[in-house]
Amino acid sequence: MSKFLSKEAGRLDPYTPGEQPQDQQYIKLNTNESPFPPSPKVLEALSGAEIARLNLYSDPTCASLTAAIAGRCHVQPENVIAGNGSDEILAFSFRAFCGEGKPLAYADITYGFYKSQVALFGLESKVIPLREDFTLCVDDYMDFPGTIVIANPNAPTGMAVPRSDIRRLLEADPNRVVIVDEAYVDFGGESCVSMISDHENLLVVQTMSKSRSLAGGRVGFAIGSPALIAALNRVKYSFNPYNVNRLSMVAGTAAMEDEDYFRACTAAVCSSRVWTVQELEKLGFTVLPSQTNFIFAGTDAIPGGELYRRLKESGILVRWFDADRIRNFVRITIGSQAQMTALVNAIAGLLQNR
Repeated sequence: MSKFLSKEAGRLDPYTPGEQPQDQQYIKLNTNESPFPPSPKVLEALSGAEIARLNLYSDPTCASLTAAIAGRCHVQPENVIAGNGSDEILAFSFRAFCGEGKPLAYADITYGFYKSQVALFGLESKVIPLREDFTLCVDDYMDFPGTIVIANPNAPTGMAVPRSDIRRLLEADPNRVVIVDEAYVDFGGESCVSMISDHENLLVVQTMSKSRSLAGGRVGFAIGSPALIAALNRVKYSFNPYNVNRLSMVAGTAAMEDEDYFRACTAAVCSSRVWTVQELEKLGFTVLPSQTNFIFAGTDAIPGGELYRRLKESGILVRWFDADRIRNFVRITIGSQAQMTALVNAIAGLLQNR
């Protein structure tokens, strides 16, 4: 560790991204990427003329992109902010709505980025355990006096909270912000975007990394009341005004406008998810109910860590978390049908040879 590192930075426990190994070709089912390429309209939009303009700064207002998002989500552009992936939007949100006298609450088993951002910004926080069956109960958050962030559907469990429960949480205290992280909502969850006009304390964060095949483009966005969006822009313009690059802005706009391709890709993922769950259950796995592009599965026949390691040796990557309560599970991204067939066959072979 560098001798120049500050004490605050030295105390950080950084978020650990999923593996991106370069040593060989893997079936990559560990980082919740789409198995499909971006929309053909994205490829058409990324023209040589756009590339030639990379000498110029991108539009700091992201006007074309926010207009496309607003049109698709049936809101106004002033209800939208775009970011360099939803992680940046979340960071802006924690900086804008948390701080002195405003702690943050989040679940014990959820997206690990929340914990790392709390440490980075030096925020007060409260970690609220999921119930024994891994469900998130909003009643556990009702009396919390600060900002709340809920991944819905949750990661890594894949389980979702009904929209009606989010509404109860919003109405219980209109003076606190509730951030709903909907990174995976397009695969079967109930989005809260339609509730924006009725709840000025609701911020919905989404990403184009999963359902719109732009993980490498780094495009995320949030939808909320004009006051919440203005607060986020206040942070953005103090930190990174040109936060979305030109090419990602063009790609995100085109992806948002290709509804047919979006629906076809998400439907294919959902279909493969159903098949994979059925096949793993036949092999004796417990699979939590998922409304995402991944599943969370475990079996007493083989420990989660061993399953992860042996699949990696077979050329298949899944995600394993060495953490209490979930150590026996692995998170499996839903890839193409061919990839999922290869996964199931590999697991069946491992179990047969134990």
